[in-house]
Amino acid sequence: MARKTSLLQNQMIGEINLTPLMDLTFILLITFIITFPLLESGLPVSLPEAQGNPIEDQDNVTVTINGEGQWFVDKREVNKDQFVAELRYLKENRPDATILLRGDEDLPYGQLVEVMSLLKENGIQKISLVTRTGDGSGGA
Repeated sequence: MARKTSLLQNQMIGEINLTPLMDLTFILLITFIITFPLLESGLPVSLPEAQGNPIEDQDNVTVTINGEGQWFVDKREVNKDQFVAELRYLKENRPDATILLRGDEDLPYGQLVEVMSLLKENGIQKISLVTRTGDGSGGA
């Protein structure tokens, strides 16, 4: 006995299956939600613990000095000459910017004073020292 087959049953589906696309979207969303707070903290520096007020979101420039004595301006490593050039640029183009100074707690005091004196010599007046409070959040 012969089997009946119909060619009409082999039609292509004209719709896109959105389930895998939505799964991928949710995975990316969860990944960004988890990693964004880690990216926001910046360079790994062991900040000293102190009481302070939360930092306001305004025109801020972060200057970081890690435990090895490397200087960073907004996550870019700079040497002393580049740092002075950055300060001159900031003074001319962003005079209302606040410098958020992040220094490692094991950093020799003299290196932090050197950075602060360079800030003062270049006319930067708005400086906040960033610390961590007892609950692990940063303060100024």
